[in-house]
Parts: sequence; C-alpha cells; structure tokens
Amino acid sequence: MDDHSSTPQKKIRPPAWATDELILALDLYLRNPSALNSKEHPDILELSIFLGKMALPSMVERLERYRSKDAVYMKLHNFKRWDPKYTHAGKKGLKNGNREEEKLWMRFADDPERLAGVVAAIRSFVGVGLSSEVIRQVIFSDYEPEIQEAEEGKILTRFHRFRERDRKLVVDKKKQAMSKYGKLECEACGFIFLSRYGDAGKDIIDVHHTKPLHTLKPGEKTRVNDLALLCSNCHRVVHSSKPWLTIEQLRKVLASC
Repeated sequence: MDDHSSTPQKKIRPPAWATDELILALDLYLRNPSALNSKEHPDILELSIFLGKMALPSMVERLERYRSKDAVYMKLHNFKRWDPKYTHAGKKGLKNGNREEEKLWMRFADDPERLAGVVAAIRSFVGVGLSSEVIRQVIFSDYEPEIQEAEEGKILTRFHRFRERDRKLVVDKKKQAMSKYGKLECEACGFIFLSRYGDAGKDIIDVHHTKPLHTLKPGEKTRVNDLALLCSNCHRVVHSSKPWLTIEQLRKVLASC
C-alpha cells in the first residue's frame, strides 16, 4: 500500500499581481531606472522579499518563491509599454502584463508626490505587520464583497475599514454630533434613523473615515474630525466605486437624481 503522507504538496502558480504590488513595482520603475538592467539589482531583490511579506503565508509556503527576482524584473519591463520615454522611438515593453498597469501608470506616473505617499503607507503598515498580530490579521482578513478595493490597493483599504470600526471612535463621533446638532443625521442625504424607525433606529448611523488612504500611518491616532456620519446606503455607495467617492461628490450625485 502506497504511503502518501510524505508526498510533497503540489506547487501552485502565483496569483495575478495585486494593485498594491503593482504600485510598489511602478515606484521602483520610476524611482530607479537602473533596476531594469539586472535581475540581481539590490532594489529588485529587496522588492521580491518585501512582496513575500505581503502575501498570505499559506501562499508563500506553496510556491517556490513568491514574486521571485525574475518576476519582479519582468514586471518592471511591463511598465515600458506605457512609458513615453521608451515608446517614442517605436520600442515596446513586455506585453503579457496586468491590465491594471496602464491605469496605475495614468494615475501615478505624473504625480510622484502621491505615489511616494501611497508607497510609504503600504511599506510602513507591512513593516509594522511583521511584529503586530493585530495588524497581520487586518492585512490577511477576508475581503468584503460589497466594498470596492480602493485605488491604493487591498492593504490600505483594509486599514481604512478597520479604523472605521474602531468602537471608541464611533461612540465619540456620535457624541460630537449629538452635542452639536442633537441628532444623528447622514451628512450626504440627511437621513435620520430615529425619525424613520422610532426608538428602533436610535443611535444607528455608520461612521466613515474621510482621510486619504495614503496619509494613514501605523500608530497615528484618528481624530473625530476625520470621520463623517453616513446612513448605511450612502456609506455603501461611497465604497462601491473606484475611486471612492468623497462626501461632496456623493452629495452632487444625490442632487442630480
């Protein structure tokens, strides 16, 4: 009888590059073009290791090397397709890339300050995540199907949602609203749960974090004024599009209906 207990687990192919992984690769492409000259470039090796820290542990265990130096090197060359400095002479980059690459190029290539902010936020959260079990749980938590991933990728999206659910902040925001206005009213559509549902709707309102994702930092305290009160419908709409809507944009949408 064959003993299958020692059969090694079948290796699997890496998943498609995630948005935040592509953002880090784009940052390297723009920040240090010399990295395109060799797979052994220190920045390529560093990014390969760092991307492994961002991946699910179970995924890394089943792969020979998650985002190997070869994979990082090839991904940098994929970005050449969108670089006018490279294509103006009729040259082309590697074709088999991720369809998100062009969107990220259009979004960040001419906005290095924002790109640097997003990269710094991703790297700081993952760095803290190596030593904080709570932050690791946030990074590797399950997706929320109704929430559209933000432009900055899954890690900052999850931290944004984590902060929105901070119980103390939610309580403090509600207290602030009651003190100022005597009611919990949606800041977009004006809906008041208490008025519609009576006592069954007392104290019900969602809290939305309005601060840009790329400015989030580990250990930074969220202020009550960084939050907005939204009804559940408006809150869902804010997070259902990419990029996420601001409160002002949502008000304009409602006004046009």
